[in-house]
Amino acid sequence: MTTVIFVEADGTRHEVPARNGRSLMQAAVQNAVPGIDADCGGQCLCATCHVILDEAWYARLGDPNPDEQEMLAPTPERTPTSRLSCQIQVTDALDGLVVQLPAFQM
Repeated sequence: MTTVIFVEADGTRHEVPARNGRSLMQAAVQNAVPGIDADCGGQCLCATCHVILDEAWYARLGDPNPDEQEMLAPTPERTPTSRLSCQIQVTDALDGLVVQLPAFQM
C-alpha cells in the first residue's frame, strides 16, 4: 500500500493509505480528508478535488490532460503545479507523495 500525505492550508497533515490502481481522490475520500469533496465522483467534471503538487512531484506526474486543464482554468488558487486528484492514479512510485490542499476548498 502506498502512503500519501494531504496537507491542509493551515498545515494539518493527513497521512493516508492509498490503494494502487485507484485515484488520489478516492484515497482522500475513503480516509475522510477534509477539502476533497469529489462532487462529481472522479469524472473530471468539477475540480472539487484540486490539489497542489511541489515542482518535483509535478514533473514526475506530468501535465494535466486537456479536460483536466479545462476544469482547473477557473479554479481559485490555481498554481502552475495544480492537478485534480481524481486524475492521478496511485502507484508504488507515489509512496510518500505530499500534496497541498487549497484554502478555498476547506
